[in-house]
Amino acid sequence: MSGSLAETTVARAADRRLAPLLPMLGRQSAAQARLFLRTPAVSVISFAMPVMLFVFFGLPAIGTPYLPGVDLGTFMLASFAAYAMSSMMVFNYGVTIALDRGQRVDVLMRASPLPGGVFLLARTITALAFGILALGLLFVIAIVAGIRLEPVTWLVMALRLTVGAVPFIGLGFAIAYLCSPSAAPAVANLLYIVMAFGSGMLVRLDQMPEVLRTIAPFLPTYHYAQLAWGAIGAATEDLPVTLAWMGAFTVGFFGLAAWAYRREAARKFA
Repeated sequence: MSGSLAETTVARAADRRLAPLLPMLGRQSAAQARLFLRTPAVSVISFAMPVMLFVFFGLPAIGTPYLPGVDLGTFMLASFAAYAMSSMMVFNYGVTIALDRGQRVDVLMRASPLPGGVFLLARTITALAFGILALGLLFVIAIVAGIRLEPVTWLVMALRLTVGAVPFIGLGFAIAYLCSPSAAPAVANLLYIVMAFGSGMLVRLDQMPEVLRTIAPFLPTYHYAQLAWGAIGAATEDLPVTLAWMGAFTVGFFGLAAWAYRREAARKFA
């Protein structure tokens, strides 16, 4: 009897070790998507804000000459596309994870058998999926409004913005664990809006004071926007320079997030 019991225990342990990863990841991603959609203060703003900005400011500028081969409406589309994807990363991570901390969801997940890596990967998949949806919505409105780009240009812009969004995932994590759950939404909004304005995403750099044009190249949003501007031939810096800056911000933000997470874990779970 004892031998049979031991064999059953070993078999059950093996079953747990061999739990299918992809179905687990898919279910967790779907759960994270539902949580995001049930937080309208974050989800609605994340989708609606770039669309409203483009409708109010981009659509009237379609056809207005701006740069050689690039009209002002197309340039503003690229700017608001960068805003849409990067803001989705910051708010999806920075705000929702902070809210989870306030509701002690992190304690629940720590006690559950779900691997921490699957939880974080599911969040990443969810954030990128919603970011791609936001880009798609913006692109459809732009096409209906009359912006005409080669199919490869739309694809390159979307691909650049999706891959280049990684540093903002780190920034969102850092905000989530550096700030209290009640302060994180305000901090994320204030910090991101300042970076978006200061980088030329929301207001063109040639319309801003000299001091802001001097500060802009030190902001992650400035170099991220270069990825979108470069897709339409309007970048002001070479791609290797942009990638170097984005790589440095990725290391910095994730390093800060890891330090803040370890501090939180030592305080809460030690």
